[in-house]
Amino acid sequence: MTVSPPTLGDMVKVPGGRYRAGDSRFYVEEQPVETLTVGDLWADVFPVTNEQFAEFTSRTGHVTVAESPPSAADFDEAQSELMVPGSLVFTGTAGPVPLDDWTRWWSWVPGADWRHPRGPGSSLEGRERHPVVHVGFEDALAYAAWAGKSLPTEAEWEHLARGGLDGATYAWGDDPMPGGKVMANTWQGRFPWESTSPYGFASTSPVGDFPPNGFGLHDVTGNVWEWTASAWTETRVGAGAPAAHSCCAPTVPTLSEADRRVTKGGSHLCAPSYCLRYRPAARQGQTVRSSASHLGFRCVRRA
Repeated sequence: MTVSPPTLGDMVKVPGGRYRAGDSRFYVEEQPVETLTVGDLWADVFPVTNEQFAEFTSRTGHVTVAESPPSAADFDEAQSELMVPGSLVFTGTAGPVPLDDWTRWWSWVPGADWRHPRGPGSSLEGRERHPVVHVGFEDALAYAAWAGKSLPTEAEWEHLARGGLDGATYAWGDDPMPGGKVMANTWQGRFPWESTSPYGFASTSPVGDFPPNGFGLHDVTGNVWEWTASAWTETRVGAGAPAAHSCCAPTVPTLSEADRRVTKGGSHLCAPSYCLRYRPAARQGQTVRSSASHLGFRCVRRA
């Protein structure tokens, strides 16, 4: 796969300003609502794709977190099976299951990485324009540095995702399906076993397949969770009540809470019946060396 190096042609300029961040109607970690100010930004129109990440690794030789053996210091003896390169892969269940145990649909798969999103034997054939997944925080940082860009802060990311809509629930407004139209790649059907997407997606979708928001940005919610540069706090400002349980963000126990970063936007696994996080205000903490089959990123340049 060959693509041109990233340029401003892949980005759109988004005006800065004041906006209302957070939401008091859903999960406790999204509170409190507050008015924030961000500067002008150039933002990637799409999440970083497999073809773009392939160009990066071919030019730099970068080896991702999922392609590297974990440090023995991060695991106890009972977790010795995790001491090989690999990543978390979602596998739908055969039927209804209790929704209080994410290990029923997430599995640690040795050999799963960005080149092999389902594990050994899988490939990127036909997925060049899908968002890259199975990337850790340091992988996203390394790509951004190579591209002359940065990861957005949580405040910047939420401003971008809102698309100029003040306090709207979704990136496109308050109606989850305006005119009956699905606006993002999210779980359709009963999670985690029944996928009824009319678009045929049971995982990630090619970037740009769903409408852009008011700033011209695609896939800001749904498709993949996106890394931000911001450290995780259990409420939007400072420490507070424990974050609500999430179906979409299991973590491998590698680092301490102090080493978490905020991820935003939800993914194709978010379902209204269980994980209503495909909203600009939604947020989730991930340890920096976590990787999974629904976790990617996009970049910004500060104007």
